[in-house]
Amino acid sequence: MKVLFIGDIVGDIGLDAVEHYLPRLKRKYNVDVVIANGENAAKGRGITKSIYQELLMMGVDVITMGNHTWDQKEIFDFIDDTDYLIRPANFSEDAPGRGMTTVTKNGVTLSVINLHGRVFLPAHDDPFAKAEDLIAEAKQISPLIFVDFHAETTSEKIALGWHLAGQASAVVGTHTHVQTADARIFPGGTAFISDVGMTGPYDEVLGMKKESVIYRFKTNMPVRFEVPTEGREVLSGFFVDIDDDTGQAKHCERIYINADYPFKG
Repeated sequence: MKVLFIGDIVGDIGLDAVEHYLPRLKRKYNVDVVIANGENAAKGRGITKSIYQELLMMGVDVITMGNHTWDQKEIFDFIDDTDYLIRPANFSEDAPGRGMTTVTKNGVTLSVINLHGRVFLPAHDDPFAKAEDLIAEAKQISPLIFVDFHAETTSEKIALGWHLAGQASAVVGTHTHVQTADARIFPGGTAFISDVGMTGPYDEVLGMKKESVIYRFKTNMPVRFEVPTEGREVLSGFFVDIDDDTGQAKHCERIYINADYPFKG
């Protein structure tokens, strides 16, 4: 199974980038399953039902979330009824929604797990223990398991990657919006990258208007960060080719597309 993961989609520019590049990426890599982190898709904060449906129509199979999961209040009205929108599994057991789902293509099933880090972020349940529980459950269905770990620090993400080495097919980090250059396959066949990066405004700061962010750093005064609606786009992604029988990653590579690094293929 060939899996494409699209890093944190930020606002309308990020959605436009997915619409623009996803069909070509699917052809180039012969993609079976597309996963995307959508926690910033609604103007940088959360996701709406219409955006969820829009992403599915674009060809995204599973949408993961993160610390902005609950920013759009309407999510409480539909998350329990969606099959392919998951939030971090180590949120409270009382939280609506689910932290794992499965998708089957060409007779092969992939489990997708969403987890949330605890370093420099709001406290949640132990993602390491939760990962172990969900992977044991997922392996009853299929050895193909993909984990999105939405976390702040590279150390926590790398630690989880090693912890799940040989257990998951892939462990990818999200949240920081900056793609890292450490893509690799751990012993046991687990593809890994500390952060997939962002899909959204290219000429801003982590997808937010740079003027506001610079003002905040210069003055330490409160300011509202906003996502621009116009500008150049970037798409950050991660491709993994997984053995259908063993669930081990055979190949992985970073994808980074923008005006300075145009699409090739």
